[in-house]
Amino acid sequence: MDQSLHSGFMAFTLGSESLHRGKHILSALATSLYPSSEPLHLSSEPLLPSCIANIIANYAEEFRLLKWIDKKNDWNYLSRNPAAMSLLEANLDKIKWRDLSVNLSAMCMLETNIDGIDWEYLSQNPAAVYLLESNSGKIDWDLLSTNPASIHLLRNNKRRIYWDCLSENSAAMSILKANPSKIFPLWTSVNPAFTYISETNVSMMYQTWLSKNPTAVYLLESNPDKMEWDELSENTSAVHLLRDNKYREYIFSNSAIFQSDKREIYKQLIL
Repeated sequence: MDQSLHSGFMAFTLGSESLHRGKHILSALATSLYPSSEPLHLSSEPLLPSCIANIIANYAEEFRLLKWIDKKNDWNYLSRNPAAMSLLEANLDKIKWRDLSVNLSAMCMLETNIDGIDWEYLSQNPAAVYLLESNSGKIDWDLLSTNPASIHLLRNNKRRIYWDCLSENSAAMSILKANPSKIFPLWTSVNPAFTYISETNVSMMYQTWLSKNPTAVYLLESNPDKMEWDELSENTSAVHLLRDNKYREYIFSNSAIFQSDKREIYKQLIL
């Protein structure tokens, strides 16, 4: 197999980070398969089988800011945004490494810049557990308790669990159900796995945290007086509510403000 094509497929298998490479990857892969100088879209037959086109589209995918988002980028919050990797890679000097440490799409970048890692923030990063396991002395156990990928570590270190933080961990339900007296009710407001949040008890929820909960947007729409707009701006399910509201302090950390071009690439490859 041509080396550039092989490299592309290998990188795809590495996970979500490989989805944020530039469009030159698509060009290299397509050229490897079809070196003809003729425009690729002129063929009456599909350029590629759909399964191959989907792999290439995944690999070459980029994310662009929605048109209504203020282009005065907040690099602190953008550094946290897993959909912002293409933008961050093009602006390395603007990266805020502490914030990048919580970005689940930034592990490759963080691994090559260990000195830039903030281990407190990294302890919250679901993609960083393997790195935390090999640097256990640097773990912040309070914040690790919020990390949905860290449950095996928390089970083996129960005395280090911070139960308030664990109460917001969507992957910790079995531990929480086994220890109901240790649940911190207010912090469950942000936990999408808590199914008891409903119209009947929304008044009991901590509205600041509830505004961050992606499964609670329908409740917030019915109870607008409970919305905390700054916190709501982080909510990936609430972008439709934010366009006409000026209170959007944390919106640049919200992955839903980016639109994927994967569908466009896929269509070009199969036309």
